[in-house]
Amino acid sequence: MHVLLVEDDPELGPRLSDRLRGAGFAVELATSRSEAEDWPDVDRMAAIILDLGLPDGDGIGLLRDWRNARVETPILILTARGSWQDKVEGLNAGADDFVVKPVRFEELQARLNALFRRQQGSRSNVMEVGDLALDPMTRTVEQAGKPLSVSKQEFRLLHLFMRRAGQVMSQGDILDDLYELDAERELNTVEVLVGRLRRKIGRERIVTLRGMGYRFEK
Repeated sequence: MHVLLVEDDPELGPRLSDRLRGAGFAVELATSRSEAEDWPDVDRMAAIILDLGLPDGDGIGLLRDWRNARVETPILILTARGSWQDKVEGLNAGADDFVVKPVRFEELQARLNALFRRQQGSRSNVMEVGDLALDPMTRTVEQAGKPLSVSKQEFRLLHLFMRRAGQVMSQGDILDDLYELDAERELNTVEVLVGRLRRKIGRERIVTLRGMGYRFEK
């Protein structure tokens, strides 16, 4: 899952980015409002973590601009501002959750997963598509009730496919979700990863649409 973190703190930003990467996210870090509002394809991120006290403007204004531009990406505010007025303003501006610093990483991760569940209309941590069940918190996969061993990248790809089951995704879409913008990326990487995942879950689950990409069957 690809996450945009908007945080200007020179210590917290990199530290939180590393923790998120360790939890299986691909993370982009923007350190100012102007950098965040110019970020490409922000509407294709899995989530945005937004600080309010940015050096060149207020995060609430940025949040409103995104929502006015029809950006529907789940947005979690992470800020040192903890008054009830700040929370009301943030939620009314379009935030999906509001977390006050300092916060344990485990709680932040749980809140992100809650946003993903809400987006999918589910109340359970476990995502289920057909006979496959994936738990993003424990990073485990089962097929027909039996544990399935997958690598870190295979887990990320399967998570993406299950989140967007039935949709057509190009190789570029998949690369954008799995890797950060400055990471080395090759389209052949997707073909190899899809091939490995097919051998584990069944070739028929991932359909190749020539010239378009892949579709994960529900």
